[in-house]
Amino acid sequence: MRKVAIIGMLALLTGGCAGDQLATGASQPAAVLAKAPDTMSGRWILAAPNAPTCGLNFTGTTAAREGRLAPEGGCPERFFLARRWTLNDQALTIGDEDNTALGEFSFAAGRFDGRSAADVPLTLSR
Repeated sequence: MRKVAIIGMLALLTGGCAGDQLATGASQPAAVLAKAPDTMSGRWILAAPNAPTCGLNFTGTTAAREGRLAPEGGCPERFFLARRWTLNDQALTIGDEDNTALGEFSFAAGRFDGRSAADVPLTLSR
């Protein structure tokens, strides 16, 4: 809860800088997206509406931008095929063995929110 309050306060304090960014041509808004976790390693829970949740076990070192993962079973959509992940900027992509994207997520408020390839809303949290 404290982290959320700090992030909210920082967003309010930096809000006045938006005009400066427009003048310099910067493309990022003043309220910067939340920073993704330092490591994706470990167990994450994947959830979709009207579907059971499932665990996804991510592997990779601290600060790794890609790695392997293993679904625990019973995953929504086609995530039972999930084998790879990549993190670029704030976008997490989960793919199958051939790197075909199964879903894409963005990080905010301590979790990843996204959509499957079939456009089903998803959340990924610890």
